[in-house]
Amino acid sequence: MATMEKVPMLAEGYEKLTADLKLLRAERPKVVEAIEEARAHGDLSENAEYHAAKERQGQIEAQIAELEDKVTRAQIIDPTTLSGDKVVFGATVTLLDENDKKIRYQIVGQTEADAAKGRISYNSPIGRALIGKQVEEEVEVTVPSGDKFYLVDKIEFI
Repeated sequence: MATMEKVPMLAEGYEKLTADLKLLRAERPKVVEAIEEARAHGDLSENAEYHAAKERQGQIEAQIAELEDKVTRAQIIDPTTLSGDKVVFGATVTLLDENDKKIRYQIVGQTEADAAKGRISYNSPIGRALIGKQVEEEVEVTVPSGDKFYLVDKIEFI
């Protein structure tokens, strides 16, 4: 039997997953109600409401299964309890680009990633390139727009 791989995430990511799961579970009975109501309208072969409700039910069940899987495999990591001189999951890294412009990223789980907020997945090209690096090390990342070069300026666990 395959071992269940843990899904690393921050506490706030875990809380968001459990909140999303709660909302979907609350929507379940409403969809079942909509299916029953649409079924009462007669001929199911030409009943758009019925088909839409059944499709939504399938989507909800798939999302619930996916979220339950992530929640049960969650490995919650608190960056403030971490230390060291290497970039690891949860670390906040300040980089200098080729123009000495500072860029700051926090390495997070896939479900929490939001590049606009400076949160990148440990699985992203930049995230993978940063893991294990130390201050003053150079990082080369191949992205769709070409190769990017960075210098690790600072590693924080905040």
